[in-house]
Amino acid sequence: MTSLPHSPPRPSPRSFWLPLLLTGLGSVFGANAEEGLRIERLQRCGDLLEREHQDFCLGAAGLAEGEFEVLLNERELPPAQVHREGSGLRLGLQASRLRSGPLRLRQGGRESNPVWLSLNDSQVLAAKPDEVAKNMDGLTTYVDLVSVLIEEDHAGLDEAKRLADKYAAKVVGAIPALNLYQLRLPAKTLVERDALVLRLGSEVSVDAVVVEESAPEKGEEGEAGEKPEKPEKPSGDEWAANRFMDAVNYYRRRIPAKPSPIQTTPLRIGVIERDVDFDSADFADYLGPCRPERAGTCLYARDAAKPDTHGSTVAGILAAKWDAGGNTGFLSGLDGAGPGFEVIVERNSDAGITANVAASVNLVEDGVRVLNWSWGIHRVGAKNVEGDEVDSLVRSGIAMGGYEELLEEFFLWLRREHPDVVVVNSAGNGSSFSGQDEYRLPSSFITEQLLVVGGHQRSERDGVAVDDPAYAVKRETSNIDMRVDITASACTRASTLKPGERGAVHCGTSYATPMVTGIVAAMLSINPKLQPEQLRMLLRRSAMTIGEEYDFEPVQGDDLTAPIIPSERNYDLKNKDIGRSARLDMQKALDLAVQSRDRVR
Repeated sequence: MTSLPHSPPRPSPRSFWLPLLLTGLGSVFGANAEEGLRIERLQRCGDLLEREHQDFCLGAAGLAEGEFEVLLNERELPPAQVHREGSGLRLGLQASRLRSGPLRLRQGGRESNPVWLSLNDSQVLAAKPDEVAKNMDGLTTYVDLVSVLIEEDHAGLDEAKRLADKYAAKVVGAIPALNLYQLRLPAKTLVERDALVLRLGSEVSVDAVVVEESAPEKGEEGEAGEKPEKPEKPSGDEWAANRFMDAVNYYRRRIPAKPSPIQTTPLRIGVIERDVDFDSADFADYLGPCRPERAGTCLYARDAAKPDTHGSTVAGILAAKWDAGGNTGFLSGLDGAGPGFEVIVERNSDAGITANVAASVNLVEDGVRVLNWSWGIHRVGAKNVEGDEVDSLVRSGIAMGGYEELLEEFFLWLRREHPDVVVVNSAGNGSSFSGQDEYRLPSSFITEQLLVVGGHQRSERDGVAVDDPAYAVKRETSNIDMRVDITASACTRASTLKPGERGAVHCGTSYATPMVTGIVAAMLSINPKLQPEQLRMLLRRSAMTIGEEYDFEPVQGDDLTAPIIPSERNYDLKNKDIGRSARLDMQKALDLAVQSRDRVR
């Protein structure tokens, strides 16, 4: 047990006399005892390049005076490795003696939320508010932090240090797997930074320079058009368009079926988001220890301040507990029949796209099989289907060039080192084109390991069967084109604090994406030998249709996805689905995954 000095509680409304009455009764009866024990922040600090001795800075709310425990993989860290720094903790860990895993706090009868602590090497710094400026496009950009992609025939760290010495810079972060190193430049203005970027980019050993454009600290990661809206249809009706409940029922009945039960495989899912509100009724049950082989679904995340955040809504579609109001998680609906799913919500730091990639590399190295990327960016000047400029989540040409090279290196690394990992990415909400790299990243990449998801919503037509193409329609803001693999329901309900309370409706391709992530994870739990190209094939073979038939002509505003082709319908040239867009059918996808066990060995 570790004992630390009293940590001041977060302020909350009180009457005048109550604090006076409680003064002197000790923190056990004070505000810390009333509020939950929550981990709000955990990230590498100190020297990010140090591999053996790694420091982590932890920010917690509700940590009272007296003894407490810090548990990593359910083993208490020795008190000598836990140090108080102001209102937070600093953990000093020997990486070679430990392994990545869930970390949590315990004090008295209170349990914190578990967060994922990765001991891998990919760590980058975010800029502070005084380290950013507005560029000529009016976008927030980092002044003195940039990243260099080193050519693969060079020793990355050695070359990064050489460049740092040459330009009076310092190496402060890295994604070693991609040969990327983050430099702090001796620049005070954007003019000075841009001059150094040009000189760095001209170095023979440098493949590209990544300039980060995002807000300092907590920046944007959501999609345009995803603010709460008045529901046009109940969320259950929205999800019926993908046979959500049919899929849950099928899995629960088919997997343990006595005549021929199916042996399933545990799975880890990575969700690149910031945090989740564990005060919400959807997630309160995840406080404390969680063993996937017993509990079914485990959720690891930092705690959010409110329940309707982007991360809570995305993670909730995968892991929210049932019958609590708010959201309903697909994977948590499989508890009791499933093998155990670990949902890891992680974002490394607030350093924008670079941090998203760093977190993804760490998670893949920690055994994640499916990554959920409910984010993306458009290039300044990108046009929507109406010919108007996209005005949200845009980045300058210089930033997009660096991001494109960074993401290309990531997918090349993934193909080379982890060919069985699949990334599920939102198509975007700019009413634009998802597959053109001058318009959008990362959805424009052509690789079997990237599934791109568009969004649909329930049509106003009643009395049509769920498999009728008219049952759902393209969501007006959803990006489209041949690069989109499949569409899923774009609308869901946000989490709430009170059990049984109905959350606001949130819509966007960010929320269609975890629908596909969830079903892909379930399919892999049934047949872990399925490869990314086979998963895409099964999703499209099982898909229902949406939209008009467009006979493989150039993409128009009504065309949602790549058209269904004869090989996806048993080469039946007269099949009515051919030429239409693909709409997720979760139940049939699971059925095909079961059938694939006899074909994929």
